[in-house]
Amino acid sequence: MSMSVNMAEHPHPLGNSGSLLNRLAAVAGAAVLVLLLYHHYTSDHGHGGGHEAHAPATWAVLPFVGMLLSIALLPLIPRTHHWWEENKNKLMVALVFAGITLVYYAIADGQAKIMSVLEHAIILDYIPFIVLLFSLYVISGGICLKGDLAAHPATNTGFLAVGALLASFIGTTGASMLLIRPLLQTNSERKHVKHTVIFFIFLVSNIGGCLLPIGDPPLFLGYLKGVPFLWTFHLWKEWAFLSAVLLVVYYAWDSVVYKKETPRDIIRDETQVRRLSLRGSHNLVLLLGVVLCVALIKPGEPLLGTGFTAPMFMRELCMLALVVASLKSTAKSVRKDNQFNYTAILEVAALFIGIFIAMQPPLELLKSSGDRIGQVLDAPWKFFWVTGALSSFLDNAPTYLVFFQIANAMTHEAGPGIFQLLDGNYIRQDLLVAISLGAVFMGANTYIGNGPNFMVKSIAEQSGVKMPSFFGYMMYSVGILVPLFILVTLLFL
Repeated sequence: MSMSVNMAEHPHPLGNSGSLLNRLAAVAGAAVLVLLLYHHYTSDHGHGGGHEAHAPATWAVLPFVGMLLSIALLPLIPRTHHWWEENKNKLMVALVFAGITLVYYAIADGQAKIMSVLEHAIILDYIPFIVLLFSLYVISGGICLKGDLAAHPATNTGFLAVGALLASFIGTTGASMLLIRPLLQTNSERKHVKHTVIFFIFLVSNIGGCLLPIGDPPLFLGYLKGVPFLWTFHLWKEWAFLSAVLLVVYYAWDSVVYKKETPRDIIRDETQVRRLSLRGSHNLVLLLGVVLCVALIKPGEPLLGTGFTAPMFMRELCMLALVVASLKSTAKSVRKDNQFNYTAILEVAALFIGIFIAMQPPLELLKSSGDRIGQVLDAPWKFFWVTGALSSFLDNAPTYLVFFQIANAMTHEAGPGIFQLLDGNYIRQDLLVAISLGAVFMGANTYIGNGPNFMVKSIAEQSGVKMPSFFGYMMYSVGILVPLFILVTLLFL
């Protein structure tokens, strides 16, 4: 749905009351944010303390399960299919499950716990997450890599290979937003495109981002916890193996599917060819600026070795300033040619606000069971599979952090195979490798495992590609990725 729709021709279904409700919602949201910031700076929790409470009851995970089932099932039910297409309805469902979670905390632990949960979920997790995705999404939307190559299997494989390499250096979100539109345009004459988008999510939106901390959010959290910036290059063997195998599998798959295209479509694809052209290239510099913001600005720590301590949200404000610079400096025709609109990022924002709040009970249950988990997870392959399985359904960044902390607590002193972090703590390197691979690789298992997954799906659907449902996508990921993850386990872990 284009943002350029004439609202006079398509009035809001609620008329003036709809506009009033939107304004009231914005005011209420701003008020909640101010309250949370006040709580952060005035409470003990904001200074490293916090409201200590018992672990949540097991059934407290039900709102999170309900959230996942809504994402999976509502698009499949005839009565709710079209209703679910509206982002405002996604937001309503997300807020309902978030509200149920908060009611549980209110009854079990009281108001202080609610504020602590909201502070952690919204202030510390959701806002940095969505601002980073929004910045990469908007700035990448100002880079128009336009053209229509012949959509041969080799061409599509080349797109995926470039994306798998680029993802580590401009982030999985940046690489996904930069390449998905020209890839879809190249394949616009073909009927069978779904499998190409699925492999794109596997390689560009997830697996390709494991070589640098800026590639994927879990690795960035590891960097903040003392993992050296270039340590992630240790993962190059696993990245190269999995990328190469997936590219070979895709090439073979697309070669078979290409033969199913009608002669008419193949002729159109061969004749309607335009060379790739790049417009808005200055946005590449702004993308680099976002990467530097993530790498160099750490709230609460000295900025670039100076005596100036970066305040909260300085990183996010700098990224938003780069977004404004992109919007001001990029010709409107570039974004128009890109068919750019905000629908995909709004879908992610609407769904993940509910996911971030509703996933707090399962994350707290994991943390409270850390000692018992550490006794069971006595081998790297176990960390890989447990971290990965949970990263498929919980956001992979906090899941990484939980198991990083468990592995850190299991390592008390230096020794063979022990890696010293920049903060002086120790961690077994084989466990760090396993946790990093599990969080990054298995974020590809579902649409919600990593933020770019949903955006790529949404952009593909706007382009007319009929993408599989939540469980339909998992049939591909289980059938293709899980056997490869078993090979990674046998060869590297």
